[in-house]
Amino acid sequence: MKLIKKNIIHFQRYRYFVMKKKTIILGIESSCDDTGVSIIQNRKVLSNIIIHQKIHSKYGGVVPELASRLHDQNITKAVQQAIFSAKIHRDRIDAISFTLGPGLIGPLLVGASFAKSFSMGLEIPLLTVNHVQAHILSHFIQNANINNSYPNFPFLGLVISGGHTQIIKVNDFFQMEILGSTLDDSVGESLDKIARILGFYYPGGPMIEFFSKNGNQKKFIFSKPIVSGLDFSFSGFKSDVSQFIKKKLKKNTLFVKQNLSDICASIQNIIAEILLEKVEKAISQTGISRIVLAGGVSANHEIRRLFMSLSKKNKKLEIFIPKKEYTTDNGAMIAITGLLKYERKLFDSIHITPYSKFKTFS
Repeated sequence: MKLIKKNIIHFQRYRYFVMKKKTIILGIESSCDDTGVSIIQNRKVLSNIIIHQKIHSKYGGVVPELASRLHDQNITKAVQQAIFSAKIHRDRIDAISFTLGPGLIGPLLVGASFAKSFSMGLEIPLLTVNHVQAHILSHFIQNANINNSYPNFPFLGLVISGGHTQIIKVNDFFQMEILGSTLDDSVGESLDKIARILGFYYPGGPMIEFFSKNGNQKKFIFSKPIVSGLDFSFSGFKSDVSQFIKKKLKKNTLFVKQNLSDICASIQNIIAEILLEKVEKAISQTGISRIVLAGGVSANHEIRRLFMSLSKKNKKLEIFIPKKEYTTDNGAMIAITGLLKYERKLFDSIHITPYSKFKTFS
């Protein structure tokens, strides 16, 4: 009886797969402190659920053990919400994709364990995703960027987030080459550390952006790191800001409070200029005129403004900027990457293991 029932289920799935025209992928993102689950049908997002972990703000940064426990608590709920919001039955899901790395190993293992169990339970393919690659490929979600169009290959991807700052040459969906990377802190990490100096809670980057809106971005001048090639460095810049603040506070204990907007605007402007100058150098070296921004820091209004102004000055340049819901870590970017792998039959083994440090693109 069990065998007959199993064969009926397989036949129903096969018949549905043959009759339907659109592929449905569930994506799970758990590389840091947000539990993201999304369901897409072809390139259209049906649901995109993100459960934030607010507890880390009291510690000044993400606590890996806490993050792992909360992912474990939230992941089932997030998947159920995603399926409910997508208005589908779970048996309609063709494959499940999840973040394999890089990221915090504990949270990655939670996501991997759930995805493997889901794959085995529904007998559907498993697709692993490189987190950095997914940020770039989020632009291939339907209407995911402000252009409402897909970038043509080749293009240059600028990935700027809490964990990564890289310029990547993208020749095809899964043919990527790193041209430049940070030698120390990422741009997002630097903003968070500077924010702590200013007295902000974690995450501090959005707070700097908020207070910068009414500030004079030319009021204070900070040094730009001199780094050869297309690599980045932000540790020296961070130290320069820290020393500047400490020096001013010795003379006037109210200096930060009295000049907060101008300080934030000046910090933000220098960082945006550093990123823009490196991208302009990459354009000159490669001759590629399409630029794709990706990652959480690409939501920053000053960075977006500078890159949009660049495209207005040079009509030959195409700048692709993600809509804000697709900048931070989310399940949709994992689902679209999974879909692209599914279409190419790039399936993965149930025995594959997550990794914490960045590996070359496969």
